[in-house]
Amino acid sequence: MRPILIYCYDAYCGWCYGFSPVINQVASEYADHFQLEVLSGGMILSSEPMPVSVMAGYIKEAYPVVEQRTGIRFGRDYLWHIENPDKSDWFPSSELPAIALCVFKSFLPDKQVELASDIQYGLFEEGRDLADPEAYRHLIVKYALDESLFYQRLKDVVFKERAYEEFDLCQKLQVKGYPQLLCQLEENKFHLVSNGYTDIEEIRKRLDYLLQTQGS
Repeated sequence: MRPILIYCYDAYCGWCYGFSPVINQVASEYADHFQLEVLSGGMILSSEPMPVSVMAGYIKEAYPVVEQRTGIRFGRDYLWHIENPDKSDWFPSSELPAIALCVFKSFLPDKQVELASDIQYGLFEEGRDLADPEAYRHLIVKYALDESLFYQRLKDVVFKERAYEEFDLCQKLQVKGYPQLLCQLEENKFHLVSNGYTDIEEIRKRLDYLLQTQGS
């Protein structure tokens, strides 16, 4: 089997947003060596979605650390909701962005990393509400997709089931935090490449070692 890199992320994970330039570089540099798949982890799931005010205090303290460590910047339109949670109408939930990613992957299976990054950019830079189906319309245009078919699939229970299968798979893979990068070299053998933010130089070392090991 062709080696598979499995990127476990969540659309609402700020550290995943900081990791976006790294994973995009990995996807570009190692495209000839690995098949790359993105799984949504379901970081924020609740039968009754909670307002952004519940997590705003934590995010307000955490995002400068992410910026300092990764070099990424969070946009003012996103930070407005964090700095004014009492005025925000956001109720974050990982469900819809995970379903949306499954729909996008059904159109463009070879652009999974780019799509996941675009979804996060929409949230963390442009301040789009990922719990709103309208948050994805600009990506339909960007990728020249069939709009009516996209929204038909977004409502289809099949894609919701796919999203929850990804949540379950992340649990089976014992993913405890995001971002996490795994390498599958054999049917039931997985190697942990990185857990948490890791720079591109370190990722390269680990992937090159795995490729050498496989070739030996």
